[in-house]
Amino acid sequence: MNQDPREVRTKNSKQIRTTFFPVPGCAQQLVQSWIAELRNLQLWGNDDPLFPATLVERDAERGFQPVGIARRHWANADAARNIFAQAFEASGLPTFNPHSFRHALVLLGEELCATPEEFKAWSMNLGHESVLTTLSSYGTLPDHRRAAIIKGLRDKKAKSAVENADEIAERMAAILQKRLRTA
Repeated sequence: MNQDPREVRTKNSKQIRTTFFPVPGCAQQLVQSWIAELRNLQLWGNDDPLFPATLVERDAERGFQPVGIARRHWANADAARNIFAQAFEASGLPTFNPHSFRHALVLLGEELCATPEEFKAWSMNLGHESVLTTLSSYGTLPDHRRAAIIKGLRDKKAKSAVENADEIAERMAAILQKRLRTA
């Protein structure tokens, strides 16, 4: 997907090229179904917004009510926050704002990415030019997680030291056996 700042509002008016993140569950299928609905039922094209504003019209009592979707972007994120809050409340879940999904994506990237290059690609897919932006803005670790990582590194080092000691012992035994045979 290409987010062109001449067509959509992006942070710092940057052009952002993104690929759908490999998230578990049905998220990708839900987005694909939404796109199919926009294209097939609403006759949406490539230049129309993926998450359009609500179309509001006057009702019989001269009030306003939602009647569908408009072919324009939201003016700001307030409406999206309200929609999220209402959806979470209706499903009995704790409320999260839309931005919290970016935090979740960073946590998923930290788990899935095995190399610096993979995490750089993940960071760029979030629209960040620098991995430091991703790590400093979203990469905070709770104390319990930090402690678990450090313990895991300690265990990894201890295992490596034992494997090295075993390898050294085997070499020494082979050298001693060879010398004993030739003595």
